[in-house]
Amino acid sequence: MDLALLYSGGKDSSLAALLLDTFYDVTLVTAHFGVTDDWEHARDAALELGYEFETLELDSEVAESAAAQMVEDGYPRNGIQRVHEHALEAVCELDFDAIADGTRRDDRVPSISRAQAQSIEDRHGVDYLSPLSGFGRGAVDRLVDSHLRVETGPSEEIPKADYEGELRALIAEEHGPEAVAEVFPKHVQSYVHGRRE
Repeated sequence: MDLALLYSGGKDSSLAALLLDTFYDVTLVTAHFGVTDDWEHARDAALELGYEFETLELDSEVAESAAAQMVEDGYPRNGIQRVHEHALEAVCELDFDAIADGTRRDDRVPSISRAQAQSIEDRHGVDYLSPLSGFGRGAVDRLVDSHLRVETGPSEEIPKADYEGELRALIAEEHGPEAVAEVFPKHVQSYVHGRRE
């Protein structure tokens, strides 16, 4: 069965791919808004891991609305959630039997409730999988350390292809770089350079 996994090039979505490829033909799909070329980082990571890769351009109005909401809220949570839900809906329109993401049990954002998952499956006729939903951060980190070569560091310095980079760019363009610093707390991101030998 064919599965599309929303992919950022980071450790969580990469580990999700490894867990799923025993049962599915996995294609890594990076959803983006065309604001930056950050999707190329995900493509490079996907190639290093040996998976098929596709991009999916999302509705730019969703990005603009999410960025405005983040500035108004003063934090990224609601905007990121909105973008992730939009990306899941969009990937459902592709020709796959199942869709998945790399959300973990202890992720605050993004997250998909049971009701949302059931709604996606019922409305689109696909299976929605979240293979890391039973894994906490410690378990994920131990599995990643033993199977993947990963670079970690401050979010603004690590190459990545998640929604954050493009939303940061939109906020900086509209409200200035100081607004980006006010909205996004300092946090660590990861980028996968391949499998461990």
